[in-house]
Amino acid sequence: MPFPADRPSADPVRSLPKLIFDGDCGFCTSSASWVARRLARHDGTDAVLAPWQFTDLAAIGTTSERTQREVLWVGPDGEIRGGASAVAAWLRYRGGPVSALGVAMELWGVRVVAAAVYRLIARNRQRLPGGSPACALPPPGSRAPTSETSGQRTPPIG
Repeated sequence: MPFPADRPSADPVRSLPKLIFDGDCGFCTSSASWVARRLARHDGTDAVLAPWQFTDLAAIGTTSERTQREVLWVGPDGEIRGGASAVAAWLRYRGGPVSALGVAMELWGVRVVAAAVYRLIARNRQRLPGGSPACALPPPGSRAPTSETSGQRTPPIG
């Protein structure tokens, strides 16, 4: 489902892809920022980094449960990719030599390994540099807090 705001608009930022991550997790925030600095595009059309806590998830067709468990890439066409596939899409979007790594990550054998490595990192993110107990994934089957239950305002991204 495409972003409603991505329909023809004078604002070019609305057509940029978005990387949605867990903004409560120090490891996730610092990792996304670190990678974004290194994946800056020469034409200035970088992906928009957005914590899920300040994103209208329903408008893009996803849930807080999913965004707490994996980073999401939302393409300009509204396609959502998660986990290692999101990272691969980000690398491909960057262009240049690193896009080859993103393409390779989508090959069957590499995709399986990349997904396993992503899950391992996600399960242990509270133990990694910048991590804290707030970074721990919720137990399986638990409901993630929403803007309604956490009292946070959820402004749309973009």
